[in-house]
Amino acid sequence: MLREMGISHVKLVPVLLFILLNSVWCTTSNSISESFLQCFSSHIHSKSTSKIILTRKSSSYSSVLHSSIQNLRFLNTSTPQPEAIITPFRYSHVQAAVICSKKEGIQIRTRSGGHDYEGLSYVSKSPFIIIDLFKLRSIDIDIKNERAWVESGVTLGELYYAIAQKSKVYGFPAGICPTIGVGGHISGGGFGTLFRKYGLAADNVHDAKIVDVNGRVLDRKSMGEELFWAIRGGGGSSFGVILAWKLELVPVPPSVTVYTESKTIQQGATKLISRWQAIADRIPEGNFLRLVIQVANGAGKNGGKTIQVIFNFLFLETVEKLLPWMKENFPELSVEQTKFAEMSWIESVLSMADIQRNKTEVLLQRTQQSKRFFKAKSDYVTKPISEFGLEGLWHIMLQLDTSLLILSPFGGRMSEISDSETPFPHRKGNLYEIQYYVSWDDDKETEKHISWTRRVYGYMAAYVSKSPRAAYLNYRDLDLGMNKDANTSYAQASLWGLSYFKNNFRRLAQVKTLVDPGNFFRNEQSIPVLPSGEK
Repeated sequence: MLREMGISHVKLVPVLLFILLNSVWCTTSNSISESFLQCFSSHIHSKSTSKIILTRKSSSYSSVLHSSIQNLRFLNTSTPQPEAIITPFRYSHVQAAVICSKKEGIQIRTRSGGHDYEGLSYVSKSPFIIIDLFKLRSIDIDIKNERAWVESGVTLGELYYAIAQKSKVYGFPAGICPTIGVGGHISGGGFGTLFRKYGLAADNVHDAKIVDVNGRVLDRKSMGEELFWAIRGGGGSSFGVILAWKLELVPVPPSVTVYTESKTIQQGATKLISRWQAIADRIPEGNFLRLVIQVANGAGKNGGKTIQVIFNFLFLETVEKLLPWMKENFPELSVEQTKFAEMSWIESVLSMADIQRNKTEVLLQRTQQSKRFFKAKSDYVTKPISEFGLEGLWHIMLQLDTSLLILSPFGGRMSEISDSETPFPHRKGNLYEIQYYVSWDDDKETEKHISWTRRVYGYMAAYVSKSPRAAYLNYRDLDLGMNKDANTSYAQASLWGLSYFKNNFRRLAQVKTLVDPGNFFRNEQSIPVLPSGEK
């Protein structure tokens, strides 16, 4: 069951509790005032305060801080560190952290899985604390009613594993990477192998619990439909701290089919991509045909390098039913039995994440096996890219061995949902989405690799969506623009906001102005507050 809600109204705290808390939090800190400690301690009742508040003097401070930093770009001595990490295991701890941070003027960063591409869930230029939700990991599954209450600290892997323990014929349409936290993922939209059949993760939310700027725990009824709309794709960190989601589980067949094949450009990959583009948004909604494009070893020019395209498909049907469709649409791809694998849906989760199918328990691991420096960007394609355009792209990719593109087809259920149903606007009319991704191992190479992402992004401007050039919030990119301070105007924030949200950005700003008029919940790309008179 979910943890209790509500916050204590008792204002006097036993001296012993305050002494214990004070011993945990070093009072010599110049950044965090003693009054924050007094405020926080007046709102909680726990003997385990040392497990709730970690300061820089705490033995586990560094290990907890580093545990969910997924991008090594933000794991160095120059990266600002929080004054403290709050690790709540009750909702009242989150309430206290919000109330007291607001009172003392301390910024909050909320982290569920640590996958924010630009580190905004755990980095701030102003004095800040992190509310790390990794102890809020309750999963309450109701197969009979096809629902699940899931707390924000749960990872996608933990959620998928829990569903599979209850049923082999239910799943949830969210992302592929198992270490992503559901708190941030769903609030940004969230798509994966099932989204052409069932829509985004955010499209399958029935209720939520959030701590607002006043420290209240609100559900859908008490928060109202406008705020409930905003947090399902508009990014939860602009509006409060999301505690839990009530999700709709979706049916999956007992057996699905995974197909993997690779082709180089010398083997005709460019023409196959052109064919894929022509039908990407019109393939059966139960089919997910992803392309992964990378630099590989090969013969010929370009210093022994070539472009390789991996056709990574998931079909919600058997091989027998799939073969005729494959032969008709992709006759150049092999239909040898070895290329196909029938498996359960939970095994397909492992397969698509490049994990051995018999290693289901790996889904319970909260951190990635290895971490690297990385930078990413995103685009949406509304018209097929010409072969000439693709060949120019190959030329740029061959200049950097670690360059990677992931093309995810849209259409299906995504084309049936209105652009304004949630803040996520990228629906009908999009053929596919591109993620540009590059990773490296040495901090000294950071500038070179980030420069490459900007160069390829610049080249692709002629071939992708325009006015605005769209982007996906969960692939956050600060190159699009940043808020300068707490008083960033709507017009200034529109530089990045229209890319993520298009015409929904104005409505998001209206909700923000209504629920957080003082702009307490803010970061470099948080929703701005509208000036008085523009509400």
